[in-house]
Amino acid sequence: MDPDKWFAQYDEKLKAAAASADKAEKALRTVGGSATSQDGEVTVRVTASGALSDLVLRSGARDFEPEHLARVILETSRAAQRDVGQQVVDVMTKFVGEGAALEAVKEYLPEGYTGDGKDQPMDLTAHRDTRSDDEYFDNPPEVIK
Repeated sequence: MDPDKWFAQYDEKLKAAAASADKAEKALRTVGGSATSQDGEVTVRVTASGALSDLVLRSGARDFEPEHLARVILETSRAAQRDVGQQVVDVMTKFVGEGAALEAVKEYLPEGYTGDGKDQPMDLTAHRDTRSDDEYFDNPPEVIK
């Protein structure tokens, strides 16, 4: 094969790969995940990397014991990360297809992705404090042990 022709073909492949990578990067900038706890008291939004970008606590969240509220926030964050993980998998499937490259992407998702068989909702009905505000503040829970 003529070296000039080979370099020209190689250059075209590199340009196509760069264009595809640019499209993938732009697509990944638009994804974000969100999740709301089963009782609707906690909503979490995350970026494509899984970093927390928004946290909404509704008034009923104050009825939770502090440890339980922390668990609900973490569980809801994980669900949002799994949501964005699925979006990342969808975007990357378009650009790299099924195979080793996609499996490498899936491996580095911190909480996996929706549909990988690991979705288990948390029971949020336990640990809810049903005392009135006056009772709560007269006898608050021990936060630091």
